[in-house]
Amino acid sequence: MSEEKTTQPGDDAALYVISIAAELSGLHPQTLRQYDRMGLVSPERASGRGRRYSLQNIASLRTVQRLIGEGINHAGIKRIIELESAMANMAIEVAHLRVEVDALLKENPPKGLAIRRKNPVIVYKEES
Repeated sequence: MSEEKTTQPGDDAALYVISIAAELSGLHPQTLRQYDRMGLVSPERASGRGRRYSLQNIASLRTVQRLIGEGINHAGIKRIIELESAMANMAIEVAHLRVEVDALLKENPPKGLAIRRKNPVIVYKEES
């Protein structure tokens, strides 16, 4: 008997039309359109130009709504999103560089140089 592997779409798969995304995020469809125009959450577009939201987009919508609830304006939210994205990209780059440096140190052990203790890299942690 062979097992069939079913691949689940990832969190970045643009699957949800605007009405479903609005329901999942707890927001009005017009709010989702506004956030798209402002560049806060940018869903993919289907061939007919309709918006298609991913689970990541829906999580972003919830984050935007939480930040608005905390009194942050749209321009501030956009800047926060940009900075968090840049920070996540840098954390990934640092992790890659650590792997590379560790491999080089393993190939060429330093003489008289203490090897550093490894610290975990936290890419992003959302507060509850």
